[in-house]
Amino acid sequence: MAARFRGVRQRTLDLCAGLSAEDLQIQSMADASPGKWHLAHTSWFFEQFVLARDPAWRPRNEAWLYLFNSYYQSVGPMHARPQRGLLSRPSLDEVLAYRRYVDDAVGERLAGTADAELAALVELGLQHEQQHQELLLTDIKHAFWCNPLRPAYHAAPAVDARAPVALRFIPGRDGLVEIGQDAEGFAFDNETPRHRELLHPHALANRLVTNGEYLAFVREGGYREPGLWLSDGWATVQREGWCHPLYWGDDLASEFTLAGMQALSPHAPVCHLSYYEADAFARWAGARLPTEAEWESAAAPLAVAGNLQDTGRLQPAPATGGGDRLQMYGDVWEWTASPYISYPGFRPLPGSLGEYNGKFMCGQWVLRGGSCATPRDHVRASYRNFFPPHARWQFSGLRLGQDR
Repeated sequence: MAARFRGVRQRTLDLCAGLSAEDLQIQSMADASPGKWHLAHTSWFFEQFVLARDPAWRPRNEAWLYLFNSYYQSVGPMHARPQRGLLSRPSLDEVLAYRRYVDDAVGERLAGTADAELAALVELGLQHEQQHQELLLTDIKHAFWCNPLRPAYHAAPAVDARAPVALRFIPGRDGLVEIGQDAEGFAFDNETPRHRELLHPHALANRLVTNGEYLAFVREGGYREPGLWLSDGWATVQREGWCHPLYWGDDLASEFTLAGMQALSPHAPVCHLSYYEADAFARWAGARLPTEAEWESAAAPLAVAGNLQDTGRLQPAPATGGGDRLQMYGDVWEWTASPYISYPGFRPLPGSLGEYNGKFMCGQWVLRGGSCATPRDHVRASYRNFFPPHARWQFSGLRLGQDR
């Protein structure tokens, strides 16, 4: 656990290595957070929920408990999320010193007497930090896109010259299936309890929807046809003036990536779609979005492997191979047709940690599978990501499903 703790904490710093203090200060929209805040908040989490278990613990700075709380109302008030970019103080150097201070203190606890509760809390903190590693990447991508210079976060990956994989629909299991995390390994509370779901005859696409396929939807007037859209989705399209995915150029031939502006790769998965856009495309294609139970039933037998953060690509890649279940992990988070609600018998974690997931089970939709910005050892078949239906700054795309 001590080695894992050091490794995950160092990975966050590695992701920031090429960023300036100014880069880490900026907040480009209310949904995003500055990189410096991510660095501080993940340390606050360990201080609040691991170190403060000891009644003798005294925080490094009482005011920072307010600044770096995210949404845990039961532990105290917090600075308004849309104003995190205004926190020029503490400085980046002070935040990095805070991280070292917390790391040393947690390291001392882990070197002490074995404690199952301590190990569980540290693992939760590491899983939480890995979520923020992904958010750090998506947030800096949005910030760099807002800059007229369109700077690059890293060097462009090699150009893919792969032959396209034909789209096929693969029948899924029907009848009663079990989903949800079993007793082995880490799981967030919202992945439990394991329970039965009834699946009707259906099929899932063998791969993700590509840029080229979505481009056809755009060119054929998909953003101008209200009959394809949910009511709230159409209202959002009209209000926001959407006419293509976030980060696509108006020329429909380029897109902004973490490597700067690049030519649009026709066979790579389309990404940065809202739920509304994914749903509208599925209707246009004569299909639908899979349910999360259908997705998990298909993914559960597969090893976690694919274009995840560990590859260093940080951009969706075209499908390869001739298997029946391609790109189930990595590349883009896959919107499902399932609202984010509790499983039968769900119980949140006790105490303040019960605020982690359960209180967001309203007005959000489930995504599955991880993305090119997700650490490989963070995602699993039962993992339930969730976002409101208008969100599209995450690496989110879709796989088609259909009834049989």
